[in-house]
Amino acid sequence: MVLNWFDTAPRRVLALVALACVAMLAFGLYLQHVVGLEPCPMCIVQRYALVLVALVAGVAASFKGRAVHVTGSLLAVLAAGFGAFVAARQSFLQWYPPETASCGRDFYGMIETFPLKRAIPMIFRGGGDCTKVDWTFLGGSIANWSFVCFVVLGVILLVLAGRRLRGGARRHAFA
Repeated sequence: MVLNWFDTAPRRVLALVALACVAMLAFGLYLQHVVGLEPCPMCIVQRYALVLVALVAGVAASFKGRAVHVTGSLLAVLAAGFGAFVAARQSFLQWYPPETASCGRDFYGMIETFPLKRAIPMIFRGGGDCTKVDWTFLGGSIANWSFVCFVVLGVILLVLAGRRLRGGARRHAFA
């Protein structure tokens, strides 16, 4: 049933991926502004990756072409892979914290103190305490769950791209 969506409703799958990303971003904002957790720069980079996945999947969902769906899915997989890498790195830092130094300064402090062209590279180097675990669910930290979500999104998008490519190849083989 669900696998039929990949073939019959790829736009719906892409829209659901975009919606899932928006929901995760909303949950992150809830944790930040309601619960009071301060995101570290690695969390901010993961948010950027979620925004990128949501934008690419949303744009691809708004078009009908198979090529657009495959291209959008593969671009979103790259963004999800980047997000998974950052989440895995943060999980590693949480499991094996370094003896000295944390991730550096917090994101807003960098933006206020430095010009944007200097702050952006600093964000990707890390700042704040990315090793701190402030919240857990079923034994996993936010970074652990973020990794799981990025991997699930990446797998969904890869399956979609593969089935769209396979369906197109099958149609051309019989033409």
